[in-house]
Amino acid sequence: MTKAEKVNFAIETLQTIYPTIPVPLDHKDPYTLLIAVLLSAQSTDVRVNQITPILFAKADNPYDMVKMTADEIREIIKPVGLSPMKSKGIYGLSKILIEKYDGQVPQEMELLEQLPAVGHKTASVVVSQAFGIPAFPVDTHIHRLMYRWGFSNGKNVVQTEKDAKRLFPKELWNDLHLQIIWYGREYSPARGWNLENDIITQTIGRKNVLDAYYKTKNPK
Repeated sequence: MTKAEKVNFAIETLQTIYPTIPVPLDHKDPYTLLIAVLLSAQSTDVRVNQITPILFAKADNPYDMVKMTADEIREIIKPVGLSPMKSKGIYGLSKILIEKYDGQVPQEMELLEQLPAVGHKTASVVVSQAFGIPAFPVDTHIHRLMYRWGFSNGKNVVQTEKDAKRLFPKELWNDLHLQIIWYGREYSPARGWNLENDIITQTIGRKNVLDAYYKTKNPK
């Protein structure tokens, strides 16, 4: 298979498995998505989805959020981890949204990345999922699969994002990044990986990845 054929195979398989794509983090608008994505850093979506209803019952907009102190926010979000940094970030960005943007979340990547505790990946998720602007946020699943499939060299997420944007059609980015995340969780995880269930890697996987897998299954 040529590289283009492999890319097409991956896209078509993902579209077949995930014709409708669930959004991993529960939210109702750009602000609640921004907070949920910020909370998800080094945590799980399941844990975040357990905590955000408690937080959003008290404050689901920046005006209510700044009525709490960073310490009060921290008490609520402790279970998701990194709570000192995240609580300061949530309070700080809420204050800036009120002062600079009339309480609205900006749609521009560069403006989002200027907000406290908002990195490139968080900004990419927000523009993609809240505003429908093409972006390709790379998480650990996408980073792993882009390497397994021979689409990126695995050096770092910055390179992986560049490779994904180069290989995949722009109009598919927003769907594909979610489809790959779900596929990685369900069929091609880092631990407990069963290649028999992983049709994409079976078919187009990088040779050294497949060799290493079979070696662990059939040690001499």
